[in-house]
Amino acid sequence: MNKHIFTSLLLVICLFSCGEKTTTTKTAFNRETDFNFDWKFQLQKDTTKLTNVPLADADWRDIRLPHDWSVELSFDESLEGCTGYLPGGVGVYQKHFESPEDFENKSVYILFDGVYNNATFWLNGKKLGENPYGYSPTYFDLGPFLNKGKENVLTVHVDHSRYADGRWYTGSGIYRNVKLITLNKLHIPIWGTFITTPVATKAEASIHLETTVENQIAENSSFTLTTKILDADGNEVVSKADSLSLTANNKDVFKQDFSVSNPKLWDTEHPNMYKAVTSITQNGKVVDEYTTPFGIRSLRFDNKSGFYLNEKKTDIKGVCLHHAAGLVGAAVPEGVWRRRFEALKACGVNAIRTAHNPYSEEFMNLCDEMGILVQDEFFDEWDYAKDKRKNYHDRSFDYITRGYVEHFQEWAKSDLTRTMLRDRNHPSVFQWSIGNEIEWTYLHYRYATGFWKDPNDPQKSGKYWGSAPILTPEEIKANYDAAEKGEYILAETAHKLAKWTRELDPTRVVTTNMVVPQTSMVTGYADAVDISGFSYRNLDIAWANEHWPDRHITINENPGTWDDWKQVIENPGVFSIFMWTGIDYMGERDGDWPEKSGWGDLLDLAGFKYQGWNYFKSIWVDEPHISIGTLPIAKSGFKQTGISGQQLPENSSAYKWRDSNMHWNYKDGETVVVEVCSNYDSVELFLNGKSLGSRKGADSPDKLCRWTIPYEAGTLTAKASSGDAEISTELKTTSEPVGFTLTADKTELKADAYDVSHFIVQLVDKDGLSVKTENATIEFEVEGDAKILGVDNGARSNIQDFQSNSLTTAKGRCLMILQSTKQAGTVKVKAKSEGFESQEVTLQIK
Repeated sequence: MNKHIFTSLLLVICLFSCGEKTTTTKTAFNRETDFNFDWKFQLQKDTTKLTNVPLADADWRDIRLPHDWSVELSFDESLEGCTGYLPGGVGVYQKHFESPEDFENKSVYILFDGVYNNATFWLNGKKLGENPYGYSPTYFDLGPFLNKGKENVLTVHVDHSRYADGRWYTGSGIYRNVKLITLNKLHIPIWGTFITTPVATKAEASIHLETTVENQIAENSSFTLTTKILDADGNEVVSKADSLSLTANNKDVFKQDFSVSNPKLWDTEHPNMYKAVTSITQNGKVVDEYTTPFGIRSLRFDNKSGFYLNEKKTDIKGVCLHHAAGLVGAAVPEGVWRRRFEALKACGVNAIRTAHNPYSEEFMNLCDEMGILVQDEFFDEWDYAKDKRKNYHDRSFDYITRGYVEHFQEWAKSDLTRTMLRDRNHPSVFQWSIGNEIEWTYLHYRYATGFWKDPNDPQKSGKYWGSAPILTPEEIKANYDAAEKGEYILAETAHKLAKWTRELDPTRVVTTNMVVPQTSMVTGYADAVDISGFSYRNLDIAWANEHWPDRHITINENPGTWDDWKQVIENPGVFSIFMWTGIDYMGERDGDWPEKSGWGDLLDLAGFKYQGWNYFKSIWVDEPHISIGTLPIAKSGFKQTGISGQQLPENSSAYKWRDSNMHWNYKDGETVVVEVCSNYDSVELFLNGKSLGSRKGADSPDKLCRWTIPYEAGTLTAKASSGDAEISTELKTTSEPVGFTLTADKTELKADAYDVSHFIVQLVDKDGLSVKTENATIEFEVEGDAKILGVDNGARSNIQDFQSNSLTTAKGRCLMILQSTKQAGTVKVKAKSEGFESQEVTLQIK
């Protein structure tokens, strides 16, 4: 053989064999299995304790998760308004399943993202543990209790017999996702990574990854830890591999650092995401792989100039939300949140405060994807309870209102820790909030201000809400020092919670929502946090800035008025508002039957827009906008002066723009207040072509242009102008409804049993105009394999069953939500109403 040919052949063989020795064989495996399907469920009549589990369940309901049993039931006036006049109770869930293959040599866990509440968990009759807090994720090791060769039974007992244990609708049951986690004995544990971006500029980013690796093998293990950073298209940006080892039955945290040139930064307009794919390799075989979605972005807070996202000054146009979503209750499909987020973002919202508890993993993922900042809040109560019916401190000592305070001392650190480990990689999370309006439960806090006089009637506030501080900081501190204290000191608890938070994440600020900041600023409470968020206390901001110029003060909760946004405009350090609330929510009512919900500024319970949506869009969104709202003067809170049709505030509820009607149908001659919101300079109003004069938003205390006019049927037109630019809109008087429209936001769904479509019915007149002053009963029929999740009309007083296929509209409209199954095919949805022609929409399930 030719010498050169022989040498070349040897080289090829060497290269091939060398490459073969270093090639990593990736075993096909999946850490997570969807565990939401094929559950059994039964409401229990009277038992808050379980014995002899598992239970016989052959005649129980077949359900899939997430599941909220309270929202399936009927509203009842005899129940409590604080949680929306819906019942709680005690429920038991069971799931029969086979053990994972070769489970003896693996680590098997069950992960619950949220169970409301007081949940206890068993596998094959062996107790796994419990989790009292209904909002924190938790997981358990199944390995010691799994059966070999026969099925397993997982039992979850949910005790929500204390059904009025919250100040809002909580839901009941396993209302978030469940996953089965199957791992190699050498693995990255659940929530086992922490990724930060210490440097994040358009030119360069540094990425710091801390990965926990656990060795559950009874001998030392050597391995390679490899992380690949992938962009949104799946392209590898950078990677790193480290040869490491762990002693037997031990775990440790390993650090890796990366540098990325010209990164795509995450922000609210361009929510660019990356993934860190981390694998553990032994003997050329990948034994575990963990994916961490993340975003590259920087956060900076300055008490003199505000908040900076990627060094760009960013004002927080925020809303508070509760975790339920109307007719679906607390078991909210991702598609329901997506529709609501799209509406919120369209009017300028860029941040959400999770009032007043951790939300679901799906919710956080969607905020990452859609570019919504999140103030992640932990607790509504600490050491002492709030009154669930009337707010303030606890004044009704009955069984049904006992809540998380019963568990706080024992469970707070664990609940906070699990929440943060799950959430701290989300780029959307920009603040941790340790609590909400906690001061109410420590009576001496409010009395120290000099306002409250009668401890037996906390509502007698001495005009606290409309007054600036009346005492000096020194006087307030003296009152506080002289007051009788309880077993727990608020500031001490705050420092403890803040310490736990910073230990888990030193990269984000800690805040809290202060409703009595006058006392909180002088007692050490404010010292515990990085940012003091005031709650309905705009009048305290200047006072606090004067006495504590080095503290950072902003707004964490407010009613959603122009005065709130003025604080952001006029005070550079005040960078945020979080209006109460962006969307209606059930609960926080007391004796208000049939009103079960309220407080929404932008969207109602069905996700329909209030006039407040238009109002804030005219303030927050830099694009031409104009909208007309109307109210009878008798319901407007204004009185007419008789001079040029002007009007003056008559009471504190005068500026009710969020309640304005979006129609032009009244009694002939009735006096009506017309409100026009626009981001153009001036507005001219016309009725049936006749000019009623011009107004400037700048001349109004809330930037709304108003006219008071006698009603006349026809067309109301508003024309807004700025320089040479002009936009217009109109409202027309409608006649009797002659039919209705049926529309769907999606006509193609995934056959995954999760995807949803929202169907909206709107009554219309002979001219095709939306009729908002008449109503009709609508019935929905579904032909094909899909599930009606429920119906609603958005009205706060609507007490028709959500779990139905028919209802009476409100404002001439209603909503039905349809969910796919795992069956592909064609689905036809028909809406019917007596006297009107039926309407039909066809969907494709793929």
